[in-house]
Amino acid sequence: MPPRERLRRLLETHRFQQFIVAVIVINAATLGLETSASTVERFGTLLTIVDHLALYVFVVELTARLYAYGWRFFRNPWNLFDAAIVTISLLPTAGGLSVLRALRILRALRLISVVPSLRRVVTALLTALPGMSSIVLLLALVLYVTAVMGTKLYHVTAPEYFGDLPTSLFTLFQMMTGDAWSDITREVMAQHPSAWVFFVAFMLVCTFVVLNLFIAVVVSAMEEEHAEESMQATEDLGRAVLTELATLRAEVRELRDRVPVTPNGGPGPAAKGRPRAAGNGAPDPGPPPGNTAANTAANGDARSAGNGGPDSGDTAADGDARDTAASTASNTASNTASNGDARPEGSGGGSDPKGARRNGGARKPATRGAAGRRRGSASGQRE
Repeated sequence: MPPRERLRRLLETHRFQQFIVAVIVINAATLGLETSASTVERFGTLLTIVDHLALYVFVVELTARLYAYGWRFFRNPWNLFDAAIVTISLLPTAGGLSVLRALRILRALRLISVVPSLRRVVTALLTALPGMSSIVLLLALVLYVTAVMGTKLYHVTAPEYFGDLPTSLFTLFQMMTGDAWSDITREVMAQHPSAWVFFVAFMLVCTFVVLNLFIAVVVSAMEEEHAEESMQATEDLGRAVLTELATLRAEVRELRDRVPVTPNGGPGPAAKGRPRAAGNGAPDPGPPPGNTAANTAANGDARSAGNGGPDSGDTAADGDARDTAASTASNTASNTASNGDARPEGSGGGSDPKGARRNGGARKPATRGAAGRRRGSASGQRE
């Protein structure tokens, strides 16, 4: 990560912002303590050290921001505000510029740029200035008209309040704020009993209408500022969600690339070595159970016919009974084994060749010839 990026993240952390707020508050407190002569006599040196340390911290912070943000530093009005306050604090306070020493308290205004809630309020006030200009113009017009009327009507009765136009303007502005308006009205009503109509109408228009318009404009500007912040937060959340979706899609695409798919729908080389049936990519289930039973029975019968083992008829009958109780496929296997069975007539075991022929049907020619030869050999031995 570049050094500027690391420094920018450090400046934007919540802990660093809290540290700057604490320095501003401590510096403002020390500047307030300097107004007390007794405190300066006892802790003057300590207060000076704290003031200089706070100024050094502000200078280092502004320098770090200027390095981290570059030319973008000057695009933010709050950065310019902080730079102006710190620059005023760096001006010499000796000689004719000693009055600038009192401006050091302006550092406390940096809380506006650091605390987000204060920044929103000031931003809303600045946003409301265009709308407030029309209200200020309306208020000035009402004050001018009533001041001219008051001067014409009451300059003789109350010259200290309505002797001339500037005095009338100041008196009406004072009454608009609610300061001693009832005392002025009673003093004029002592000579002009109907004067209450003029003053009450002025108070209703200026105090309860025009001034409330200021409040309405400011509140509207704050609502717009809050709506813009909410919209910005929503847009940021939407961008974050889209970025996450793009990342997930890239991961899914990478997984698909790792597991290729063959044209017939089965996995590619990742599943190499697994037996599959031709045409559908599924594992080969192997030969059916019936065929296996048939092959096993046929092999066993062939061995019995060739070596004179146990009676093939009994074996076939037992196998037929088991196959009948199990399934129809085993019956078919038993019948197939019986059809291919070649049994000798005189061998041990006492089996009936006719019964075998009845159960097994026709025998193969090769098997019949072998049985004849065995029958001749057995007859010769008996003779």
